[in-house]
Amino acid sequence: MAGYLARANPIRPSALDQPRVVLIGQAPGAVTDRKGYHFAGPAGRFLSEWLDRAGFPPGYFRQHVYLTSLTRCYPGKSRSGNGDRPPSSQEVALCRHFLDRELELIQPELVLLVGKMAIEAFLGRRPLVEIVGRSFEIAGRRYLPLPHASGVSRWLNAAANRALLDEALRELSRLRVQSGL
Repeated sequence: MAGYLARANPIRPSALDQPRVVLIGQAPGAVTDRKGYHFAGPAGRFLSEWLDRAGFPPGYFRQHVYLTSLTRCYPGKSRSGNGDRPPSSQEVALCRHFLDRELELIQPELVLLVGKMAIEAFLGRRPLVEIVGRSFEIAGRRYLPLPHASGVSRWLNAAANRALLDEALRELSRLRVQSGL
């Protein structure tokens, strides 16, 4: 039943000293559920590479970025067996107060929204091709949408979408320099 998992294993973000960047994903995946830390699987490797491409020092992703997600527990496999089941709106609502409190306490300079669900939760429903590559300021906080980083996502198969990712990483690099991240 949506919102009530048969087995809950909440994944807690790592404690970091004054993080200036928060990265929000959709939900913990199967590898994260097993290992107990956010972005433990392929998505974490892609995201680390993306930050490296944007000019961040090696290791910045794990050492300085507060990693979290819309929900705290792995929602399980999709019915088709391809990838993970997206969390339901009830599951997202159940966990939203944790995320809102994290942002309130951390006051990050930059929030990286990874994947369609995280993007929609903060920027509303828009086609990825219209927003990936651009940053948005809302209530004094800068948001940068990025595509889903798992190897399962087909969005990055299109050359035009890979070009948008390149544009997003250039924008991330610009924000890094501008903010002294």
